[in-house]
Amino acid sequence: MTLHHTTPSTGFPLTQSYFSGPESPALSELTIGQHLDKIVDKYPHHDAIVVSHQNIRWDYQTYQKEIDRVAAGLLAIGVEKGDRVGIWSPNNIEWALIQMATARIGAIMVCLNPAYRPGELAFALNNVQVKFLVMAQQFKSSDYVQMLYELAPELKQGGHSEVNCKALPHLARVISIGEKQCDGMLPFHELQQAGGEQDHARLQQIAVTLTADEAINIQFTSGTTGNPKGATLTHRNILNNGLLVAEAMRFSQHDRLCIPVPLYHCFGMVLGNLVCLARGACAVYPCESFDPVATLRAVETEKCTGLHGVPTMFIAELELPNFADFNVSTLRTGVMAGSTCPEELMRKVHNLFNMTDVVIGYGQTECSPINHITDTDAPLEKQVKTVGRAMAHTEVKIVNEHNETVPIGSPGEICARGYCVMQGYWDDEAKTRATIDSQQWLHSGDLGVMDEEGYVTIVGRMKDMIIRGGENIYPREIEEVLYLHEDVSDAAVFGIPDDKFGEQVCLWLKVKDGASLDEQAIREYLKNELAYFKVPRYIRIVDAYPMTVTGKIQKFKMRETMVSELTQTQSA
Repeated sequence: MTLHHTTPSTGFPLTQSYFSGPESPALSELTIGQHLDKIVDKYPHHDAIVVSHQNIRWDYQTYQKEIDRVAAGLLAIGVEKGDRVGIWSPNNIEWALIQMATARIGAIMVCLNPAYRPGELAFALNNVQVKFLVMAQQFKSSDYVQMLYELAPELKQGGHSEVNCKALPHLARVISIGEKQCDGMLPFHELQQAGGEQDHARLQQIAVTLTADEAINIQFTSGTTGNPKGATLTHRNILNNGLLVAEAMRFSQHDRLCIPVPLYHCFGMVLGNLVCLARGACAVYPCESFDPVATLRAVETEKCTGLHGVPTMFIAELELPNFADFNVSTLRTGVMAGSTCPEELMRKVHNLFNMTDVVIGYGQTECSPINHITDTDAPLEKQVKTVGRAMAHTEVKIVNEHNETVPIGSPGEICARGYCVMQGYWDDEAKTRATIDSQQWLHSGDLGVMDEEGYVTIVGRMKDMIIRGGENIYPREIEEVLYLHEDVSDAAVFGIPDDKFGEQVCLWLKVKDGASLDEQAIREYLKNELAYFKVPRYIRIVDAYPMTVTGKIQKFKMRETMVSELTQTQSA
C-alpha cells in the first residue's frame, strides 16, 4: 500500500479530513526476538526490568537468559509454532517472560483479562482454541484455581501431563504461577527448568524461520459492548508501534518507565514493555494491579523518567492526601491513553507531575494500539485539547455515514490505515469485514473532528452521541465543562431513551473527597456554561462507575441501570 504523505510545508491548511503521517523513521522488519537480541548486544548490563512487588531487578543479559529458559521450557512441554498460549494473570515477571518467550518460538500469546469470571474465561479460551494456559493462582478476591476447576474438573484427576477437558476441548496443559502445588497443573518454576540442551538448540533453529508478518498475539477487545473479539496482531504490528511511540516520547536507554497499567492490554504490553525494549530502557512494575501509593513510591524509589496511565489513574494519584510528599521530579514523559483526557487534568499532569513531555495516545486494540499521538513540542493547546495527528506510516480520515471524507471541522467516524491495523479478528471473517473495509480502512466507531493541521479531537463514540429533539449532543463537551468545576472529580454523560425527545441527557458525577455538591448546584453551574438542551435531564452523584480493567467507563451499563431505575419509578 502506498502512503500519501502530507507535510506542513506543502499540505496545510487541509480542506478535507484526511492526514497521512510521515514516512520516517523506517519500519522495522525484525521479529520481537531479533530486536531483543540487538538490544542485549548493545546494552547487556543496563537495567531491563524491575518488579517492585517481587523484588526482581534484572539487566538485559539476565532478562534474555530467563526468557530463553522459559522458551525452551515451552518447547519441552510441546508448544509448537502457531499454538495459542493463554496468559491469565495480573502484572508480574512471569507475564513478561511469557510475552517474550512465546515471541521467541512463534507461539501466539493470548492475553486474558485478570477480572474474567469462569464464563468469560471459557468463552475466550474456546474462541481462539487456547492449548496452553499460564495462570496466576489468585488475584485479589478471585481464586483462579477454583474457577478453572469449576470449568474443568478433569484437571483435578490429572498429574502434569496433558488433560482432556469437556468444557475446554482445546486445552492440553495448564501452568500455574505461585507457591501452591495444584492438581493437574505444572508449576511455573518447573517450566523454567524443563528445557534441555536439545530444546535450547531448537530455539535457535526456530528463530531464523520466523518472520515479522506472522501472528504473535491475540488481544481481546475490552468488552465495553457485547462479547469481546480476538484482535490478531503480528510482530510487525506491535513492535513497530512500540518503536514509534518510543520515538514520540524521545525515549533512550537511559529512561525508566513506571508501568502501573495492566499488561494484558495493549497499553501495558506494547506501550509499556515494547516501548522499553525498543530503546533498551528499563520497565518498572510497581504492583500487580494499580495502586496509587505503590505507583508514586516506585516513581520516587526507581527515579522513573516516565509514567503511564489512564486518566482515572492520574486522578487517583493527584487526589492522594499526601501526593506532595512523593518526589516525582525525575518524571519527564509518559503516555496517557485508554480514554479521552480532560483538558484540566492534562494541565495538572504537566504542572504537578513535571511531565511536560507527556503524550496523549489514541487508537484501539485493532491498531496495535496507537494510530494518533501528540508531539512533545506542539503548542500546549494541541497537547491538551487533541489526541495529536496520525503517526508515521499511518493514514487517518474522518468520514460520514456514507463513508465519504468530511470537510475539515466536521464531525465523523475516525478511520485508520497502515502497518498498525490488525490481521483481523481470529477466525471471524464476518466481524473483520464489518470493521476493516475493502480499501483496508479500519473503522473505529469513534467520532472525531480534524483541524487544518491534521490534529484530531475526539468528541465521543458514534453510539454515545445523543440526539435530543433533533439536536446532536456530544457527551465529551459537557464532561469537559464539568471537569473545570473545582469540586468535580469525574463526570460521565450518556443518553437514555425518551418518548418525547427521542433521547434525554443523563449525567453520573463523582465529587471530590470533602466537597459538597448537589444536583441543583450542578444544574445551575451547567446552565451558565451550556445551551439549555445540553443540560442533563437526569443527574446522579455516585461513588463509582462500572469500568473495564483498563479504566474505560462502561456507559452501556450506566444506561441500563438508569433505564431500569426510571422504569421502576414510573411503574410504582
